[in-house]
Amino acid sequence: MSKFLSRVDSPADLKKLSIEELPLLAREIRDMLLDGISETGGHLSSNLGVVELTLAMHYVFNSPEDKFIWDVGHQSYVHKLLTGRKDKFNTLRQHEGLCGFTKREESEHDHWNCGHGGTSISAALAFAKARDLKKQDNDVVAVIGDGSLTAGMAFEGLNHTGHIQNDMIVVLNDNEWSISANVGGMSAHLSKIMTGQVMLKIKQEIGQLLSSVPGFGKEIKRYAHKIDEAIKGVFIPGRLFEDLGFRYVGPIDGHDIKALTESFNAVKDLKGPTLMHVITRKGKGYEQAEEKADVWHGAKPFNVSTGEFHKKKANPAYTNVFADALIQLAKEDEKVIGITAAMPDGTGISKFGKEFPDRTFDVGMAEQHGVAFAGALSIEGFRPVAAIYSTFLQRAYDQVVHDICLMDLSVTFAMDRAGIVGEDGATHQGLYDIAFLRTLPNMVVMAPKDENELRHMLKTSVYHNGPAALRYPRGPGLGVPLDPEIKKLEIGKGEVIQDGTDIAIIAYGHTVDWAQQVAKKFEKEGVSVAVLNARFAKPVDKELIVKYALQTRCLITTEEHSLMGGFGSAVLEALQEEEVFNIPVKCIGLGDIVLEHGAPKIQRKILKLDPDGIYETIRAFYGTISGVMTSGNGKEWASDNGKKPHSLNGEKLPYSGNGKKEDIKVNQSLNG
Repeated sequence: MSKFLSRVDSPADLKKLSIEELPLLAREIRDMLLDGISETGGHLSSNLGVVELTLAMHYVFNSPEDKFIWDVGHQSYVHKLLTGRKDKFNTLRQHEGLCGFTKREESEHDHWNCGHGGTSISAALAFAKARDLKKQDNDVVAVIGDGSLTAGMAFEGLNHTGHIQNDMIVVLNDNEWSISANVGGMSAHLSKIMTGQVMLKIKQEIGQLLSSVPGFGKEIKRYAHKIDEAIKGVFIPGRLFEDLGFRYVGPIDGHDIKALTESFNAVKDLKGPTLMHVITRKGKGYEQAEEKADVWHGAKPFNVSTGEFHKKKANPAYTNVFADALIQLAKEDEKVIGITAAMPDGTGISKFGKEFPDRTFDVGMAEQHGVAFAGALSIEGFRPVAAIYSTFLQRAYDQVVHDICLMDLSVTFAMDRAGIVGEDGATHQGLYDIAFLRTLPNMVVMAPKDENELRHMLKTSVYHNGPAALRYPRGPGLGVPLDPEIKKLEIGKGEVIQDGTDIAIIAYGHTVDWAQQVAKKFEKEGVSVAVLNARFAKPVDKELIVKYALQTRCLITTEEHSLMGGFGSAVLEALQEEEVFNIPVKCIGLGDIVLEHGAPKIQRKILKLDPDGIYETIRAFYGTISGVMTSGNGKEWASDNGKKPHSLNGEKLPYSGNGKKEDIKVNQSLNG
């Protein structure tokens, strides 16, 4: 352990160091960040940029009594190291290890769970208001930056804070990825002069003096105020915040610990809201991260000395296949447009943008605006594709309803990171999109079984006359060959991968591959398994569902999504609508849980969502089905030794082949 960091297990320990020793501690912290993140992966460049800022905050304030609210929370690694968690830093983002974001359950120093941007100011204001209502005396500091100020919610928080004027501090971490304003010696000098306690007192006394001049005091003070505002408008880039009701402090060098501690000490006891503008460099201290901060924002494991990421042989990622398919469609149709919300690299839109810069739009961390923007483009005859992570599309739910579905507009939602995302944890899991989209009028919801089918679904969505959404997982595809031509699929029609008579697995999305593996296991035991690729969660293929409900002993649905409202629910609804009763159905997916961080492979094994787990679940369920069943009129079905229950006195039940049954209703008995 390093010389200074080894002595710091709490903010109280940090205060025992001299201000001169803090830059040396900052160097040790950067070394630990590099060593740890190079092994586990994580948000590197953003945390390298806030080392001095975090040290200054903990040096001046008293955590956990004073509350720090980190926007997004991905830049809180240094905060974790200073609050008793450095010995667990090697478990960062691992199963049952430290979370990659702030987590209330993890430490008393974390007051707000987050992972999405723009929430810090609203939360901090609530903490400040609660403090006042409880007549307590602690400070509240929100740290926002790294693009989060492009989120509309951040401005809502600023507006409300400026209105009710609670005492709190907002630190704007300007790392050139939000507000890009370089500062020099003059700006820093003006900031120091105009925000010091002496200057504040002088301004107050001058105001009182001018007001006291008989007959002309108020008029003189009004013009003096205008002169003061004019000076601020010329020299200080904080006029917007002052107009919103904040006291603006800055810009301040975010890597000068002494300047930061002096500034925090100067404003911590001031009344009303203060915005402190701090200039930092993302990736500070690691040349590769400084030069390409976006590449090193969410770093994979890497070699510290060379800066090379550890490469594993893998099939092409779904994201890359999506980007290439979108480019191909755009070459054929000039109406195709790509939209993303602050995730151009993560969604593949950056690749599309290199080919079609005039048809590419990154709206910032503003999913609501992005969706409404897409809707209006559709009205004007374009074919917008909004590439937004499943977890982030949640932020624009009202716009999907109000601005797209109710007007039945042709907008494609390409939802990357659907399903279990792994190390990013609970705030990023894409486990709810099927449920919140399939209930909406006019919406078509689909998921491909592999990366080749993704291409066909993209074209299907783009040229569908109405809204459509397709979900696909994070990471590599199956490595299947790609068809040279991208084709449109028939909406609402599934695909029979293989036929069977005992069990029918209706799989949705990338779980089709697992279903095929499960079928092979059963075949070795003499059990005939049908595997169906559902393709669509809305509309579902009722004809296919009913056919195999009557043809096999039981139905199984598989999905990597919450079971409540998910694809399995859609299948059950279809059976009810078609009046096919008492068919044994087992829905496999995620229960009503919060799924934390960890490697997807480990999580799927624990949840029994890998092929082995799915096989065990189906085998146990299949074993409960009785060999003798009865129909609604009390007649027995011949079980044929338990292999073919859907025959009546040795004859197969009639089935019309159009999704309807011939007035056959089943009253099935299960044995104990």
